[in-house]
Amino acid sequence: MDDVIDPASARYARQRVLPGFGAAGQRRLADAHIVVLGAGGLGSAVVPALVAAGVGRLTIVDDDVIDVTNLHRQLLHGHADVGRTKVDSAKDAAAALSPETAVHPVPHRFTAENADALLADADLVIDGTDDLPTLYVADDAAARAGIPLVWGSAARFSGQVGVSWEERGISYRDLFPEPAADGGLSCEIDGILPTVCTVTGGMMAGEALKLLTGIGEPLIGRVLVYDALSGRTREIRYRRATDASGGRVGREAAASSGGRVGREAAVSRPAGPPASLDSPPSSATRPAIPTAVEAAELADELASAAPPLLVDVREPWEAEIAALPGSVLIPLGELGERVGELDPAASVVVYCHLGVRSQRAAQQLAISGFEVVRNLAGGIDAWSRTVDPAVARY
Repeated sequence: MDDVIDPASARYARQRVLPGFGAAGQRRLADAHIVVLGAGGLGSAVVPALVAAGVGRLTIVDDDVIDVTNLHRQLLHGHADVGRTKVDSAKDAAAALSPETAVHPVPHRFTAENADALLADADLVIDGTDDLPTLYVADDAAARAGIPLVWGSAARFSGQVGVSWEERGISYRDLFPEPAADGGLSCEIDGILPTVCTVTGGMMAGEALKLLTGIGEPLIGRVLVYDALSGRTREIRYRRATDASGGRVGREAAASSGGRVGREAAVSRPAGPPASLDSPPSSATRPAIPTAVEAAELADELASAAPPLLVDVREPWEAEIAALPGSVLIPLGELGERVGELDPAASVVVYCHLGVRSQRAAQQLAISGFEVVRNLAGGIDAWSRTVDPAVARY
């Protein structure tokens, strides 16, 4: 790209006059390369804020495409973008704000295999995927790269933001050494107030700007929790726990609430005793997460002499729009009391709209003793896109 960010531009005049910011801070932004994971609800607040502030280079990583259900909160995208890759739409939106910003779209998932290459010359990585496996990959990769990780999550009426930086002695694994077995809340199942994404993503972008320019106090070893229903925020501090020899043994937390606040739990969970930060689920009692099956592979199995049993865990109104032939409809909320209707010896494939509810259902069946249970990756939407376009999408 011929055009480059000019840190002396009048565009940034209202930033340069900030105490401690100045021309030097603006130059650091212009020279910076940030990798943003996720171009959804959080990314829709993060990307415009960074571009408008004068960050020179962005790499945006997301393997998803835009669905109409995204539009109420993912403000990078418009109705005309439905069906496009999120990274391409995000690049266009960024270019409209700042044509001089170099934006590199990566339409793939951020994985252990590509993480080091994507972070090779990055100054900072931001995880807005709200996907626990990706967060842990990002945490490990950022530690190897020696750069800070800004992470955030949003579900229902609550958002959370924190900063991990191994070189400063703190990582996300000090807060939660392992992902929770249930995978956490999801927008598809639990819903999301759109402004929670805006507020949380804005705070994430603010942490990135602080880290790059050196102003303020980053959220290192602290989690900022935002509750939209009350309009309040609270802070939870945590630190790395070490043994007598200085070896790492886990993490300690000091929170006024004592409640678990990672992405695997929500501030607005139903009433009940909170899980302690000092008592994570034991790996010895945590069941393995059932494997996923791709739509094309499932199509082959269904055409075989021994097809699996299909269990649809969506709501009845969804099944009226589209369903896979021969499937048994048991909404996720009824699965616990209706599990006796299914044969635990059968090979079971569970599906929903996009694969989120079915992952939970598959795990619930595995806990109940089903030996062969899998989740349809991408749900019935993936089936429609890759196997049978005649199946209605919604």
